[in-house]
Amino acid sequence: MSTKIKENIPNHYQINAKKLLFTKPLIMAILNLTPDSFYDGGKYSEVNDVIRDAEEKIRQGADIIDVGAASSRPNAKEIDETEEWVRLEPVLRELRKQFPQTFISVDTYRSSIAKKAAELGADIINDISGGNLDDKMFEVVSKLDVAYVLMHMKGTPQTMQQDPNYGDVVYEVKNELEQKVNRLTELNFKNIILDVGFGFGKTTEHNYQLLKQLPQFSELGFPILAGVSRKSMINKVIRTNPVTALNGTTVLNTIALLNGAKILRVHDVTEAMQAIELVEFYRTA
Repeated sequence: MSTKIKENIPNHYQINAKKLLFTKPLIMAILNLTPDSFYDGGKYSEVNDVIRDAEEKIRQGADIIDVGAASSRPNAKEIDETEEWVRLEPVLRELRKQFPQTFISVDTYRSSIAKKAAELGADIINDISGGNLDDKMFEVVSKLDVAYVLMHMKGTPQTMQQDPNYGDVVYEVKNELEQKVNRLTELNFKNIILDVGFGFGKTTEHNYQLLKQLPQFSELGFPILAGVSRKSMINKVIRTNPVTALNGTTVLNTIALLNGAKILRVHDVTEAMQAIELVEFYRTA
């Protein structure tokens, strides 16, 4: 693995005339528009329901609202681009209108959706595939005034949990992310956020190895996003389920923060905010 990327993590990104600050950890709140998400699928029946939920999450302390219109749970049925945009477009338009100062992220692996979302005012593109599922993504995103969440995933949502194997999961995930960082920086794009992809083509043991070694990923010089909220890596260890996994989520969010995570992607904003406040107080004690 090369070592040419050795920078200090930036303290902010300038996006759409707003500053995304990393001087303290941020909360990315999940808004799933899908009927089949693993935890909160089918939650919303009207755009107004989404807006009310977003408003409550912002009131609780969310810095970023992450909107996803296509489920990425294991074995999720793939929807086409048209259906994804039909679900996303009216919600994104209204979110941008109602919350002009809040950062809005769009969870998509399609470059065409990324482009249209940015044109409607999205600030962040959250790509679960790290460019693997659309070879135009890097070229497209490099021309947009957005930040880009570069996530690691092995396979596709349909195949990723079919016996994922690594020789050294930390080395291999870091190496792949580093190669992609190099490609993006060659396109003169640096508003990168890294995500090791907990649960996306990893066993439970892989996930905990990555969490334990999260500081290694900060060496790449970009902010780290941790998305562990209510995932099976919690439930398989303490025998909970997505509905009862809030306490386990808070424990792993705390570990992620202590290991350098700058963004927590969560379903539960209040509890994530409390974890951040406690860790920040602990750091300065």
